[in-house]
Amino acid sequence: MLETHLHRLPRRLPPQEASIYGRQLSSAVPFSELLRDALKDPPSANTSQILRYQTGYIICASIALVYFVAMPLIGLGICCFRRNRCCTGRIKVYSRSLLCQRNLFMFCLLLITLVILGGVICAFAANQKVREEIEPGTRDALNTLQALRRHMNGIPRGVQLTVEEFSVPKKHILSDLHNVSWSIGSTIHFLLKETVYSAMGAMKDRVQDLQNSQHHLQTVNKTVHTLTRYQSELESTLKDRKQSIISLLEDPQCTYCVSALSRARNLELGADFRKVPSVERVLKTLHGLPKANFSEMIHQANSSFNSIPELAVVKMAEVIQDLKEEIEKATERVQSIADSFPILDHTRPMNDALARAENSSRPYFKAAKHYEKYRWIAGVVTCTVVLLIVSCNILGLFFGTYGLVVREDPSDYESRGEAGAKLLLTGVGFSFLFSWLLILLVCVTFLVGGNVQTLMCKHWANQEIYKFIDTPGNLPPSMNITQRLGLKKNLNITSTYQQCKDGAGLWEVLQLKDNYSLNDHLNTTKYTKEFQKRLDSFNISFEDITLLSAEGKRDLETFRDSRIDRIEYADFPAEMRNPVVKTNVEGLAVDLERLSKVQSDRTLAAQLADEAQKLRRIQNSTVLTMEGLVVKLKESVQFLSTMAPGFQARINNTENQIGLVEAILPLQTQRILRQELDCFVRKEVGYVSQYLSWLRTVLMEDVASCQPFSTALDNGRVILCDRIADPWNAFWFSLGCCAFFLILSIIFAIETTRHLRPIRHRLISTGSEETYPFHIPRVTSLRL
Repeated sequence: MLETHLHRLPRRLPPQEASIYGRQLSSAVPFSELLRDALKDPPSANTSQILRYQTGYIICASIALVYFVAMPLIGLGICCFRRNRCCTGRIKVYSRSLLCQRNLFMFCLLLITLVILGGVICAFAANQKVREEIEPGTRDALNTLQALRRHMNGIPRGVQLTVEEFSVPKKHILSDLHNVSWSIGSTIHFLLKETVYSAMGAMKDRVQDLQNSQHHLQTVNKTVHTLTRYQSELESTLKDRKQSIISLLEDPQCTYCVSALSRARNLELGADFRKVPSVERVLKTLHGLPKANFSEMIHQANSSFNSIPELAVVKMAEVIQDLKEEIEKATERVQSIADSFPILDHTRPMNDALARAENSSRPYFKAAKHYEKYRWIAGVVTCTVVLLIVSCNILGLFFGTYGLVVREDPSDYESRGEAGAKLLLTGVGFSFLFSWLLILLVCVTFLVGGNVQTLMCKHWANQEIYKFIDTPGNLPPSMNITQRLGLKKNLNITSTYQQCKDGAGLWEVLQLKDNYSLNDHLNTTKYTKEFQKRLDSFNISFEDITLLSAEGKRDLETFRDSRIDRIEYADFPAEMRNPVVKTNVEGLAVDLERLSKVQSDRTLAAQLADEAQKLRRIQNSTVLTMEGLVVKLKESVQFLSTMAPGFQARINNTENQIGLVEAILPLQTQRILRQELDCFVRKEVGYVSQYLSWLRTVLMEDVASCQPFSTALDNGRVILCDRIADPWNAFWFSLGCCAFFLILSIIFAIETTRHLRPIRHRLISTGSEETYPFHIPRVTSLRL
């Protein structure tokens, strides 16, 4: 808050009225004309022009001169009058109206004293602020010049360092090149494996169907032949046993034999396997299949497909090497940016100008720090004197007020009131004694600070100083700043400052032999054109993957045309549902054994037992064997009947699927390869583009930017005007307020002193209430 107040103070000085008036008068003589005459031809800038421009300051200086002379003289005159007792400083008579005058004088003196106290506090703060800012300000100004020189000298190294950072994208690109071939091959394998594996799985299933069909057809054919042979043998055997058993059971001597007779009559074949369809024709068609080695075929296709990543590495080895060479060439092209950067040969004039400015400013900065110490001491002494005057006024008012309170009679002498009066007079004496020092310091600092503010800071803030430099004829030829700095002919200081402030590069403001376009040198296509072209023209012809050979295809077609689905599988269950023997041979044997035990005729009983044994041998040797063969036949027939209905469609689908895969596999491989290469190109070009974008930003905003120059100018204005001139002007403004109010302080202190001392006579005959202690009413006539 204090700094903000100090920043605004220079616009509110009492002597500033004259300063403002001086600025208005100065408009009669334009600043640009006066400065142009002073720079081009110093003798032509006569004294009258300078005086007219400085009229406001001259008026203020004249007022200060009158103050400087008049105040000590007035003080000397008052001392002489008091010594000759022409001015005793006492009130001769007392009246009630004096009380109001005394209170008014004391209040005004107190108020003025507080104003002076505020002014001297602000002066102390501003004086200290100036001292605190001078040394850092001069140091910062030199540091700014040195930083600019370091910026100029560091451009070559900075450009080289930024160019060397190309190693970062180069490292990423080389790493990607090392893995790209395997990555592309793996991607192709991953995206196509489901299709290829599905086709190979279908082919495996068809081959398995062929093999299973052959196996079950052979099983059916062999089983039917065996059953037929067993059936012929069993038929004659059963016929003999049937006749023998029936004759025994019909024998009149055979008791209880009627129940077994019905079983004996059914002792004949139940199923006739000579009626089942023959599969020999189909077996003959499928004989010798498969002629192709499907296992080897599938293994070979699987190996060829799984070797795509390794094949991609081999096929892309040459192009990868070419791309690495292109990256090395791109590195050389990027290095050419640093080699051909035009700023390096055109910064000498600006660097020399900065060196001259730094060397010439050092003595001034040293002198400024030297004289600032004396100014600070003078300011402290002056502020201390003003503070002493304020202390005398405050103490005088305090003791004087206390003396008036304890004094019973205005004519009585009271030591504390007299002490207050003497303190006030002491403050008046100090005011007269040191007023010349105060106004002298105010005048000197005002002339310096005011001129810096009006001549420098004002025109610097609104950029009129740049426009003055740009106007032709304002500067002598020897001071052509544009030429000395090596700026472009179509630029001036104002436009250069604005371009630099907006972040332009040095090459955009310096005069170069050839036009230099950073965008042309940082064009991504310039560094990636050959890289992209090499990959765009690259192609891989992968080895053809044969999933199904011609011989394997013929095997599948033979299997499809074998008419295995035309076999009447429904005829098999019709016979297989019938039992091998219509009656239960084992049950009949049990009945015969039971009957043999109840016969009284031993011969008949022995014959029945023998027949039972023969039936058991037939059951165990033939019937059970045929039943087992029937079960086996049933399993094969069930498989064939289940497989046969859709096997032709499945074979056709498998052939179509394999044919489609073999047809689209090369196309899909090329499509995926192109997609992956395009993705890889975009990724690598992105690395280069990102680096070039970063390089452009670094060159324009850091390494070779002219923004530090506009920033340095702004910093110079801030150091001179905001950090030094503002508290400087606040200092003389505060002391000027003190000097003005010291006049009022002297007047009211002298008047207040007269009321603090005892009066000469207490009462005078004036007819006032003070003359008569009581009121006698006037006598009037009474009306009767």
